[in-house]
Amino acid sequence: MSSGTVIRDALLLVASAPFIYYLFACAAAARFSRLRTSFPGSYCPPVSILKPIRGLDRETYQNYASFCRQDYPAFEILFCVTANDPAIPVIEKIIQDFPNRSIRLFVGAEPLGVSDKVNKLCRLVREARHDIVVISDSDVRIAPGFLREVVLPLSSAKVGGVTCLYRGLSDGTIASDLEALGNSTDFAPGVLVAWLLGDLDFMLGAVMATTKQQLVRIGGFEALVNHLSDDYELGNRIAKDGKRVELSRFPVSIVYPRQDFADAFRHQLRWNMTIRCSRPWGHLGLIFSQGLPWALIAAAIAPSWGTAAAYLIAYAVLRVSVAWMVGFRAMADDLVREKIWMLPLRDVMGFVVWLLSFFPQRIHWRGKDFYIRDKRLVPIP
Repeated sequence: MSSGTVIRDALLLVASAPFIYYLFACAAAARFSRLRTSFPGSYCPPVSILKPIRGLDRETYQNYASFCRQDYPAFEILFCVTANDPAIPVIEKIIQDFPNRSIRLFVGAEPLGVSDKVNKLCRLVREARHDIVVISDSDVRIAPGFLREVVLPLSSAKVGGVTCLYRGLSDGTIASDLEALGNSTDFAPGVLVAWLLGDLDFMLGAVMATTKQQLVRIGGFEALVNHLSDDYELGNRIAKDGKRVELSRFPVSIVYPRQDFADAFRHQLRWNMTIRCSRPWGHLGLIFSQGLPWALIAAAIAPSWGTAAAYLIAYAVLRVSVAWMVGFRAMADDLVREKIWMLPLRDVMGFVVWLLSFFPQRIHWRGKDFYIRDKRLVPIP
């Protein structure tokens, strides 16, 4: 057997790795879908919802209002903004429109580090009246049963944190559709595979639930004020403290802004860089989840047309299966059903972004430029 044949056969073998990953993702989605939501009335402790805010999102009022419409006996919502933030009038209207809810607005936070969001969270945790805190981004929208479901796992002393998958609400543009489609068919499968393998040692920033006692045990948000990925670090430190991070059965929605391809590309690149800096080996391993480029390589070097067709068909069938089982069945994302034909384009975009994420050593975030050093943000003068 010639060396060329050996190399070809080795590449064909490696090209089948994404298919194994797809099978694991389908198995994880099937198990996740079998879990049942339950709302036992016996565990409904009071909750503080913490919302660090910077600027306006698309449909900001509707996003905030969804938190006010929770079917839950006792909770408060705390907002923290900088002075003259354009979100202040919206929050004031929320307070006016929901007079029966406990809603408080705080302006300003002590600059403990470079992360404006985490600085605000430090203040919000101090101001929170209740031990259980639910941290949520400003562009998140939830259904009425959210609080009951996300708080439930904290009834176990073995659980230190809870996080949620999220689906994207697009404005209908192709750029937003591609990014939103990536949430449910690219990012979520990876999270579910980690969950299936029992390796959930991180949290997702859309929703993070924990307790003030647990925060004290890991140094509070004060220990995270200079970190690039506060959500990953929070979950990782909870796991290192010996507590479990649970994945809620209740997915939430992220309302994507109006954006063009350049905006979506920059956002995806920053997100991939965050993963690279937080979980470098996990980020490198994403090469084995890239089914499209491997299928094309296999088809190009295959010894026969039949083998080439087998790789391309296997990619198409398994990729659609993952998207359907994770995005539509497990996460009830209607966008997946409507735009599943965009998967190859989404995979091209995802692969290019993944490749480019190995090169930049600086990011532009919230109007400022930073170097990344040891998972931390270093401001560029």
